[in-house]
Amino acid sequence: MNIITGQRFDQERALYNLTHGQVVDCVFAGPADGESVLKEARDVTLTGCDFSLRYPLWHVEGFTLDRCAMDDKTRAAIWYAKDGTIRHSTLGGIKAVRECRNIHISHSTIVSQEFGWKSSGVTLEDCDLTAEYVFFDSRNVKLDRVNMKGKYSFQYMENLEISDSYLDTKDAFWHSKNVTVRNSTVKGEYLAWFSEGLTLINCRIIGTQPLCYCKDLKLIDCTMEGADLAFEYSDVEATVTGHIDSVKNPRSGTITADSVGEIILGEQVMPCTGQVHIR
Repeated sequence: MNIITGQRFDQERALYNLTHGQVVDCVFAGPADGESVLKEARDVTLTGCDFSLRYPLWHVEGFTLDRCAMDDKTRAAIWYAKDGTIRHSTLGGIKAVRECRNIHISHSTIVSQEFGWKSSGVTLEDCDLTAEYVFFDSRNVKLDRVNMKGKYSFQYMENLEISDSYLDTKDAFWHSKNVTVRNSTVKGEYLAWFSEGLTLINCRIIGTQPLCYCKDLKLIDCTMEGADLAFEYSDVEATVTGHIDSVKNPRSGTITADSVGEIILGEQVMPCTGQVHIR
């Protein structure tokens, strides 16, 4: 086991291909401004380290980050990596995780535009996440107890599960497939257009023009706030507790709610047979 403690590294590929290593209380920053300091590392644990250099963990396999901090200069920190655990850490650079496999992140804070793109097997638990574009074109992702703020979230994703989370977003779930959201708040405009196989269970849905052009859409015991022109051209089975501002031209299925402000049927560009039932 290679044990490295209390050192500072700023050279290019300073710990390239470190294998079976422990790196403790080290700083990756300095005037040399070297990139790829831990590229191709294998079976490494980093504890209490600070990062301020680009591309530190590329092509890394079998790694753990514990109580580490990556600032906003740590661009594209973790790419093409697999089998990693990140806990009690901060990821602060743009494009922090991309094209990775089997990454588990817990009790961490992430502020990273374009986070989690084209990855598979990523799990977030008890995290705060701020990302303008998050998890674009990724697969097999799970979020549990995540507080997220973003804009264009979860687009072109497949096999996503979210539970007990708060999502403050905008065009979330566009073109996504096989997504299940449980016991969560989803706030944003134009939610989930063109999605397939989206299921929302016991969720609070907030925002204008949600859930249009959807296939195989299910809402189970959800509430909707500020939801006008909902379900346009969607195939939907929905049970909503409370009020929906307006429903427009559902393509097929049944929407059941306590009240609906307006049901808009007409000027259709395709046959629409969806029904709205008031309790």
